[in-house]
Amino acid sequence: MDRREALLAAAGVAGAALLASGSARADDKDKKKIRFKDSDFVDSNGKFKEDKAKDAIVALMKYHGYPVFDGIKEKLWVSDYGKGQFTKFGLAAIMHKNNEQDRYMLMDIFLLPHQMLPEHWHVQTEKNPAKREGWLVRWGESHIVGIGDDNLSKDVVIPACHNGGKTETRHEVLAKPGMFVPLAQVESKHWQWGGDEGAILTEVANVHDDSGVRHTDKEANDFFLKGGK
Repeated sequence: MDRREALLAAAGVAGAALLASGSARADDKDKKKIRFKDSDFVDSNGKFKEDKAKDAIVALMKYHGYPVFDGIKEKLWVSDYGKGQFTKFGLAAIMHKNNEQDRYMLMDIFLLPHQMLPEHWHVQTEKNPAKREGWLVRWGESHIVGIGDDNLSKDVVIPACHNGGKTETRHEVLAKPGMFVPLAQVESKHWQWGGDEGAILTEVANVHDDSGVRHTDKEANDFFLKGGK
């Protein structure tokens, strides 16, 4: 191959790359945003439709390219905390491992677009120390909120069903894919709010103990400690 042929070949590769890049940008631009309605997740009696919530989380996984393996729905834990407003207030998670003996935990968290994971904190129990944790965003964006100066974005809407639309902590880190955000202080209050395309995060910790979880919202707290979903 002479110099002219090499330059033409290089130009062809570059052109193909530009076309692929442009196509990818067009696909991103044309990608329909994923959205749900609260009415999708409650029956006529106001009961939470757990299976429908799991379907929505699987749709979120597919939207972002998260691996959907066989039996994944059975591993999902979902809750609306008894509020009946799952798109605004709730949580979905897969606990991959919670080793209370050797003290290590790995869990994936799934937030729908503009869904709030309620403000809470972790205390020491008879079996376990207070939880020490941090979050790595894999897909989407999450407003991770905890103690510190109030810099909460105006985009974040705290639903009225959470403590009258209020929280005690308002210092946020807008976490994007690849960002790891540690808990600011052990036993400190914290919460999250899913970005425009929701969020999928991996949480790492020393241990998780449901009996050590406390929520600012009294109704959510009572519901959770009674083992509700």
